[in-house]
Amino acid sequence: MKLSAASPLQKLLDTLPQQGTVCWIGIRPGRKKPLTILESIEAITQKGLAGDHFSGSAGSKRQVTLIQQEHLEAVASFMQLKTVSPEMLRRNLVIKGINLLALKDKTFWVGDALLEYTGECYPCSRMEETLGSGGYNAMRGHGGITVRILKGGKISVGDIVKVV
Repeated sequence: MKLSAASPLQKLLDTLPQQGTVCWIGIRPGRKKPLTILESIEAITQKGLAGDHFSGSAGSKRQVTLIQQEHLEAVASFMQLKTVSPEMLRRNLVIKGINLLALKDKTFWVGDALLEYTGECYPCSRMEETLGSGGYNAMRGHGGITVRILKGGKISVGDIVKVV
């Protein structure tokens, strides 16, 4: 359902003064291969992150995955674990300080890269292997988002996430 720009609900959806911060970057060099943790990465327009095995998927809706730092803590709590590391969940960017679902239907800057929200990043059955029994359900609603790269550029730990 498309809301009119004057709709009170649309005005609420469009009000997002918060900014986030990149606090972790990782790429997946291959399927089921350990992640490589980086301080910065090049986002390639309409492709993905340099060196990530998903890179090169022109037109794909899942060029980069983002997850909230706050959700790592929630999933750890659900699973009664001290911590859940970003490597365990195989997302590319961990962001803190902004509700990623509030970026729905929006374009936003992460460092020098312009990204477009394309959907939620749902958990897969591997979460049972990684987190233990119940891992899949612990991740439901906490898997993050997928984006496409509209304009490539450098993304570094500490960069700001802000809506256009």
